[in-house]
Amino acid sequence: MAGKAGGYRGGVESALADFIELLGKAILSGIAASLLLGLAALGLASTAQAQTRPNDAKTGTLLFRLGGDGAFAPAPKVETDVVIHVTGMVARTRVAQTFVNPGTDFVEGVYVFPLPENAALDRLWLRIGSRVIEGQVKEKAEAARVYVQAKREGRKAALVEQQRPNLFTNAVANIGPGETVRVLIEYQQALRYEDGEYRLRFPLAVTPRYQPAAEGAQDAVMKVSHPAWAPAGGGVNPVAIGVVIDSGVPLAKVESSYHEAVVDKESGTRTILTLRKEQEEADRDFELVFAPQPGSTPQAAAFTESRGGKDYTLLMVMPPAPAANAAAPLPRETVFVIDTSGSMQGTSMAQAKEALLTGLSTLTAQDRFNVVEFNSATRPMWPSALPATAANLEHARAWVARLRADGGTEMAGALTFALDGRDTPGYLRQVIFMTDGSVGNEDQLFRLIADRLGATRLFTVGIGSAPNSHFMTKAAVFGRGTFTYIGDLREVQDKMARLFAKIGSPVLKDITVRWPDGTPVETFPARVPDLYLGEPIVVAAAHATARGTIVVSGTRGNEPWSVALTPSPSGDPNGVGALWARAKIASLMDELRLGAEEAKIRPAVLEVALEHHLVSRYTSLVAVDVTPTAPAGEKRTALVKTAAPAGSVAGELPQTDTASTLQILLGLLALAAAGGVALIGRLFPAGGAPRVEGTR
Repeated sequence: MAGKAGGYRGGVESALADFIELLGKAILSGIAASLLLGLAALGLASTAQAQTRPNDAKTGTLLFRLGGDGAFAPAPKVETDVVIHVTGMVARTRVAQTFVNPGTDFVEGVYVFPLPENAALDRLWLRIGSRVIEGQVKEKAEAARVYVQAKREGRKAALVEQQRPNLFTNAVANIGPGETVRVLIEYQQALRYEDGEYRLRFPLAVTPRYQPAAEGAQDAVMKVSHPAWAPAGGGVNPVAIGVVIDSGVPLAKVESSYHEAVVDKESGTRTILTLRKEQEEADRDFELVFAPQPGSTPQAAAFTESRGGKDYTLLMVMPPAPAANAAAPLPRETVFVIDTSGSMQGTSMAQAKEALLTGLSTLTAQDRFNVVEFNSATRPMWPSALPATAANLEHARAWVARLRADGGTEMAGALTFALDGRDTPGYLRQVIFMTDGSVGNEDQLFRLIADRLGATRLFTVGIGSAPNSHFMTKAAVFGRGTFTYIGDLREVQDKMARLFAKIGSPVLKDITVRWPDGTPVETFPARVPDLYLGEPIVVAAAHATARGTIVVSGTRGNEPWSVALTPSPSGDPNGVGALWARAKIASLMDELRLGAEEAKIRPAVLEVALEHHLVSRYTSLVAVDVTPTAPAGEKRTALVKTAAPAGSVAGELPQTDTASTLQILLGLLALAAAGGVALIGRLFPAGGAPRVEGTR
């Protein structure tokens, strides 16, 4: 890759275009993954059948619907090219998805894909041959109407909808026989800064969502909970990823946490990272980590974009390092909650148990603790917390060793038990919640946390190769704690040690941000949270164009602390305005989750989303070609099949929402139905995926 470095010079546009072209030329023809036929027609059970239904998809599947009788036929794979451009603390990502139809009929492809929970999705292009159609953001119902009408009239169209804040669907209508259609989307996000490192996660797989029987699914055009996964090792959903980092400061480290990568440093502040394999299976999340050289990390940073007569500012403040004579941590009452549901089978369970044992090892004689497991029911080790004596800790280790993963994910009972515990005077009460977050009733759980938190602090630990990061992050926000992601068993010791060092350290409290005098400002979050060691404050603000100094202040221990910033507004679009809009929409949706009337929230979200061209719960991106290419009428629908998260066995034997024995029997029956499966050839042009011109 080093020899190609020069091709990336010349700005963001050239870097993105050149990289996509290189990726396209690297695509080799191969064999499409085989798909199970007739599973739905057999009618084995509603659970097994749900794995091939569009409105039950956990993530992407591509199966042709042959008609209204539930029968399906094989569908093409989707290849994904990802280019991420990092400038400062903002990342702009372009995702190109190539749909190929190897059949003899016009079909509709529906691809369900994850994105980061803080992604501001704002651009869509549809490439058909030499034509490029740019998508427009419309109110969700209107966008769906435009798409359905175009599909009926035989025109090519694409529709991107949000199913959850971190899960989207991309529908492409009227893919002709032997035809390739390329869909590009763009979004931006703020990077996460922790312990001196910047982190960026690109989700590539989604763990199944367990929906409690008594709780209705989220209101969406296509409800997403149970996808059809490909057989292990099937190579169904290959992905290529490249990252261009313009850091502004020299970097000490650039690496990929879970994929082998090649790093090419073009200059002191510009670095390019590509995966060592030209194409990887999309069965685990991609995580980029980079760190400034020691001494170059700023104490504060502000990025501003001027747009439409307003300034948008993204403010990040890192606290000073704790003093060597910092006060000893308070005695803690820690409740460890561990998810032992069926979705945790495999390496996720091993990671969770290791994380729990590591947490137990951090307790001291002055602490109190309890352990709670949950799956289809909640089972605490003791009725209430007990002192962390040697005997009690030994009992806890033996109790943890016997834990096994099986059953449903009834999370509400465990949260209620953990948060309802009575506060012990003189103790800092903390709940450590370890799970993959594979639930579909997130809003109900957010309300529960907000209602019952009290003085307790909730810290979430995401387990597995593809945890539900939206739930984990938002639960920590409502719980006034932090989110820690553990994607590999080798990370457990280090990350859990960091977590307990963080939550046992003094924090910066009573934080305020003072903007230049006379500047009306709207900030998110409206209430700046407590600051834990190693994590910054990040505030997004919209304000009238004004010049002056921003002052951030707070109290650390008994001492005042403050920092002053003078940002320089930039007329060049750097995405800060879209990030502020995404933060405002997230805040409005939080109000809805906590009981606000939708009649008040919906118009406010629409106003922001339409102004900033963003996909939201109430808006979608739609692109329509004006030229009909298919006969009018009903088309087959295809869901793009994806790989199961690495280390998970749930894709082989579904075990989250019913008894294991029954599911194993159903799995055996499904395998017996696979006898008629055939391999189909991939029909890509010899030159690979075409370069898309005329897009920014």
